[in-house]
Amino acid sequence: MNLQQLEHLLAVAGTGSFSRAAEQQHITQSALSRSIQALEEDLGACLIDRNGKRNELTPLGQAVAVRARRMVFEAAELRRSAELLKQGNLGAIRIGLGSGPGAMLMTPFLLHMARHHPGVQVSVSPGATELQLMQLRQRTLDALVIDVRRIAPAPDLAIEYLTELRAGFACRSGHPLLQTGGPVSFDELLRYPLASIPLSTEVAHALVTHFGPRADPQQAVSLRCDDIISLIETVKASDAVYLGILAPAKPGIAAGQLAELATEPPLTTGARFAFVTLAGRTEAPSMGIFRQFVSEQLRD
Repeated sequence: MNLQQLEHLLAVAGTGSFSRAAEQQHITQSALSRSIQALEEDLGACLIDRNGKRNELTPLGQAVAVRARRMVFEAAELRRSAELLKQGNLGAIRIGLGSGPGAMLMTPFLLHMARHHPGVQVSVSPGATELQLMQLRQRTLDALVIDVRRIAPAPDLAIEYLTELRAGFACRSGHPLLQTGGPVSFDELLRYPLASIPLSTEVAHALVTHFGPRADPQQAVSLRCDDIISLIETVKASDAVYLGILAPAKPGIAAGQLAELATEPPLTTGARFAFVTLAGRTEAPSMGIFRQFVSEQLRD
């Protein structure tokens, strides 16, 4: 028995197909079959039920796969630790950022690393939470900073709570809604396009509880985008109203381009952000730089 055989078994378990597993492992199908057969002979039992087009693990195969995943993961982490040690430097980091953290951290962090740590390879990627979680699990990303309400707890994820940022509404200076001089109702807001990132089910429920059924984002939001900066630029140049965390809008508010819009009742919800990594994953030393930067920058 060896790690390569276990990797081949996991590939068949994941794809349900010898041909797709062989393609994934960059070997021929016959070589993959021989590898699985050698593992079965070593264990003295069948690990895969070969039922026509779909291949499924036997009960023993499922038990072997559970342990194989741990063994393959630990072997990969040993290789990673050795690689980082041989590099003798801070190591490369690959970060995924949710919409709010992306708007607040991406450019400032790249500038920080270029000025203070030019020898570190840095990759920062915004994107949809579901895709970033998949990339984290595939080890093409090392860490995420995302709204914790967009993810479900899982044994393979290490989730570290960071902070909560206040949410609210903002519009361009001179917007008709500002002419009243006081708070506006949600019905008044809906006279204009509402611009927001995709919101979690928890936040959607909170909005409906707070403002009533018309606040359901599926119906209320007419401009939806994962890029908060694009949403804010749209709001600056139109009568659209921004809904989201207010920290990215603060530069525009300070410059007199935007204004926070008070509502009745006031919006009391916010976004709760977390640092997410794979449980047991070996971190590059440069991850400490990123953690420190996030703790200093991700705040109202």
